[in-house]
Amino acid sequence: MTKNSTFLSVNPFSSDFKDKAYSLYEQLRIHDPIHKTVMPNGNTAWIVSRYEDAAAALKNERFKKNLFQFVRPEEVGVPASRMDLLLRHMLNSDPPDHTRLRSLVQKAFTPRMIEKMRARIQEISHWLIDKVEAQESMELIRDYAYPLPIIVICDMLGLPNEERDQFRTWSHAMVSAFNYPERYQQITSEIDQFTSYIKALIKKCRLDPQEDLLSLLTQAESEGSTLSEQELVSMIFLLIVAGHETTVNLIGNGMYALMQHRDQLEALRDTPALIDSAIEELLRFMGPVEFATNRWTGEDYEWSGKTLAKGDVVLIALASANRDPECFEHPERLDITRGNNHHIAFGSGIHHCLGAPLARMEGRIAIGTLLGRLPNMKLAVAPDRLEWQPTYIMRGFTALPVQFG
Repeated sequence: MTKNSTFLSVNPFSSDFKDKAYSLYEQLRIHDPIHKTVMPNGNTAWIVSRYEDAAAALKNERFKKNLFQFVRPEEVGVPASRMDLLLRHMLNSDPPDHTRLRSLVQKAFTPRMIEKMRARIQEISHWLIDKVEAQESMELIRDYAYPLPIIVICDMLGLPNEERDQFRTWSHAMVSAFNYPERYQQITSEIDQFTSYIKALIKKCRLDPQEDLLSLLTQAESEGSTLSEQELVSMIFLLIVAGHETTVNLIGNGMYALMQHRDQLEALRDTPALIDSAIEELLRFMGPVEFATNRWTGEDYEWSGKTLAKGDVVLIALASANRDPECFEHPERLDITRGNNHHIAFGSGIHHCLGAPLARMEGRIAIGTLLGRLPNMKLAVAPDRLEWQPTYIMRGFTALPVQFG
């Protein structure tokens, strides 16, 4: 390893990173698996690229999730009250706060509630395809991958579907600032609109509770504890964003990968029973999340010959870990029959994605229905014309034109 090695300048925040990420990850895993880089705000960050290290880091109690221990609102010009409203959720908390928040949400986000959505997800999938089938083409993200999960999460929360385009505007604005606290001052209008809207819904639910997730959250109680209004707003923000952004990318990336590997698409189309293993392989091969959400080093820490200082950011590259040849045989191959697929696309440990069962169900139904209804789907543009979402945390396309005549 020399200081002139190209992988020493890995910058996951650059505009062209996504195009070359997998080849860079390969170099990092071989030569510098705990790799030092610099955040856009100048803070030191460490990219964790090997599966074994990533799995360990996801459960390492030395790495903290509560950004308020390391980022003060006055440092980024955002009022504390505004940051609190959107960021005081379980994804940004450590035990014991995390334990309390997750236990409250789990009481409402049950397997039974998720299973109840199966028929509705199928209905939405057919309805969206009905709308475009005669055109023999569509923009897969706009026409299918986005509306399906946003309708589902709106239904679950009891939110009006006619607001879903507004939710996406708010969601994209806030995802663009995710893990860039200094950017929140640029989207104060979107934050205020969103929080005012959610507060009004919470007030309505408390006066007239219904059989929906939002009402259940307002009533959730565990050992005498309930969610405060601040925690409710923050949690609903998390559920709306995480409840659809990840699934949009799962559907979009999954169909892209299948269209680029026609033998696998045809195998799944001809044998629909492979859908469960196919979804797990698509999550591994081209998952919806590039990096796990930020962790901070809680104390100075020696790790694999590197010195991580207190407050350094830890970036766990899920996309790299899921292609580690030390853990997966021929990881560069898409194999929908792959067994024992222990990918970490949804994270691991106490912060494992609470909505993973719902995302899996949506992915199975959405992709299975597409292949059943539109079996000849293919890309309508060259792959190099596709654009990635401008956020380092996610891996997904801004648009995916397809044809299926």
